[in-house]
Amino acid sequence: MTAKAASPPSSRVGVGATIQQTATLAWRSLVQIKHNPWELLDLSIQPIMFLLLFTYVFGGAISGSTGDYLQFALPGLLVQNALFYTLSTAIGLNSDITKGVFDRLRSLPISRTAPLAGRVIADTFKQIWAFALLVGFGAVLGFRVQTDLLGVLGALALLVVVSLAMAWMSVLIGLIASSPEKVQMISFSAMMPLTFTSSALVPADTFPAWLKTWSDLNPVTHLADAIRGMMIGGEVASPALVSLLWAAGFALVFAPIAINVFRTRI
Repeated sequence: MTAKAASPPSSRVGVGATIQQTATLAWRSLVQIKHNPWELLDLSIQPIMFLLLFTYVFGGAISGSTGDYLQFALPGLLVQNALFYTLSTAIGLNSDITKGVFDRLRSLPISRTAPLAGRVIADTFKQIWAFALLVGFGAVLGFRVQTDLLGVLGALALLVVVSLAMAWMSVLIGLIASSPEKVQMISFSAMMPLTFTSSALVPADTFPAWLKTWSDLNPVTHLADAIRGMMIGGEVASPALVSLLWAAGFALVFAPIAINVFRTRI
């Protein structure tokens, strides 16, 4: 009697296992901070530097008072920092690919999407840290929340949801670029015009007519206006709704493409 050949292991991974593996890889990304504290310093120093720079260099010229400008600009700086940090997601992802980390993960019986999802989730927690740090340091400088705790938590939730959706564009760049340096160059070239042609840092009413038309469509404008309304008062419902629609559009367009590229490349 001949022995029956052993069946190859199934390549399918259940939902529960996928969630567990994603959580493990997200924790891996967070634990790296312990061994590379410069990553946390970079995450902390850059937003504080921008806050000091815009408040004390441009605040008096724009608002006539650094205190008034701080009240206006800090919600916009929260948005700018969150979107700029999506570049770190793309750079970290590209670095893991080019260094062969994902080649090693591919040899393991884990979900193909767990490494990507783990990286994105870990960077979401880093976004929460940056938000808390910037609001706390802003309070030291004189920023005051004019609403309540629920408004601040709503601002954080909206910021995380929208930045997570927009991060898929950076993820796609991280997957197709040949090096981390090119990821940074391409992503920064896309994010910088979005943030600086919005109402995040200056009132859009001061723009030329053609630029204000674009600013009124810019997703960063709507997100900054919604965060500002939740933290210091003003209209919330309309800009928040438009921000969520933009987030859904970014996710629907870029997430499927990024996941497909990830599965074919990894």
